[in-house]
Amino acid sequence: MTLAIREKAPEFTLPDTEGRQHSLPEGQVTAVIFTCNHCPYALAWHDRILQVARDYDDVRFFAINPNDAERYPGDSYEAMRERVERDGGWPLPYLHDESQDVARAYGAKTTPHIFVIDTDGAVRYAGAPDADHRDPSLDAVWLREALDAVRAGEEPARAETEPVGCSVKWRQ
Repeated sequence: MTLAIREKAPEFTLPDTEGRQHSLPEGQVTAVIFTCNHCPYALAWHDRILQVARDYDDVRFFAINPNDAERYPGDSYEAMRERVERDGGWPLPYLHDESQDVARAYGAKTTPHIFVIDTDGAVRYAGAPDADHRDPSLDAVWLREALDAVRAGEEPARAETEPVGCSVKWRQ
């Protein structure tokens, strides 16, 4: 079950592609994005999401790969590291959720599945970056609208959308 709007976001500590540990910060607007290396939806939205991370330097962003790397070797920790390196680095850490505990705690359904968290640690938006992974002109507008509202201390006009993407690949 996906976290409800206004529900407290679960804490986590996960390694990035360089081995550094990252945790949910206190008192800072944060975007948690469950994503992966192989899903065509996640790949289609990838550049838009990275641009949002560049545009909002006062927001903390985390990309988290929750997929079972035994079933999907393209989502292994090594493959994650190679991808970030091949891309010349990312403006947000790419975290490995090997146990899948964080994805389960958030109720991530797809890659991508985005959660915007306010300064009190409550989920204020959950869903997709925008309405269509095939249309780059949409520019992750739902994510941007949610971030703008939460940063201003307001309610997002659209607090929840249906995440669209590949199902999270759970261990069997």
